[in-house]
Amino acid sequence: MKLLKGLVLLLSISLFGCEKEEDITEIQNPELVAVAFFDALYNQKDIKKAASVCGPKLARILLHYNSTTAVARHLFNMQYDSVEIKPDDSGVKVREQFKEKADITIYFDGKYLEDRVKDVKRLRLIQQDGRWIIDKILKDPF
Repeated sequence: MKLLKGLVLLLSISLFGCEKEEDITEIQNPELVAVAFFDALYNQKDIKKAASVCGPKLARILLHYNSTTAVARHLFNMQYDSVEIKPDDSGVKVREQFKEKADITIYFDGKYLEDRVKDVKRLRLIQQDGRWIIDKILKDPF
């Protein structure tokens, strides 16, 4: 019986432990691409993953900084120790009218040095070769 339980435990660890990390370049929803971009920067600290969903110009700028901390500080003027990232989903129906581009608003609610920090950023995404890429960072909405 112990052998059977051990075998089941080993199989479940090997099955669930080998899950493939999600490829954010395959996401079909622009809001989710924008969230995945910021999640790669702020939570996963993976600048290459974030750059993989950007247009060539923006990807080159991101990779120039060499670290997610530098991108957060210089490009977005936002720093977080931990952050929750949510898209503004109120404009989804409007976006559906413009199928090749989307302006997405993202809300941030997190902690930095034990202080609560909230912020908002806007991105323009375009559809290129059947996938959504971040084309540019739009001006601060406020």
